Amino acid sequence: MLTGKQKRFLRSKAHHLDPIFQVGKGGVSETMLKQLEDVLEKRELIKVSILQNNEDDKHEVAEALAEGTGAELVQLIGLTVVLYKPSVNNRQIQLPKS
Repeated sequence: MLTGKQKRFLRSKAHHLDPIFQVGKGGVSETMLKQLEDVLEKRELIKVSILQNNEDDKHEVAEALAEGTGAELVQLIGLTVVLYKPSVNNRQIQLPKS
């Protein structure tokens, strides 16, 4: 569980990132979750955009992405989700102490 200070730190890091995945009409799938896990292992912090044609609630989509990948939901702003998961082999981001 991330503290407020750690979430603020991660939000500032994610500000300049571009979304690298999109959740469309098909919603969240197992294949997408597997790909997200692989990318999170390499990058640790990513943005995912939810397209306008997605019929699910954006909060449900964000929760499904976080739970499915085992990542922390850092932020949901508009239709953009920010996820963080510390890498096992390639640790790059040092979180501030609580």
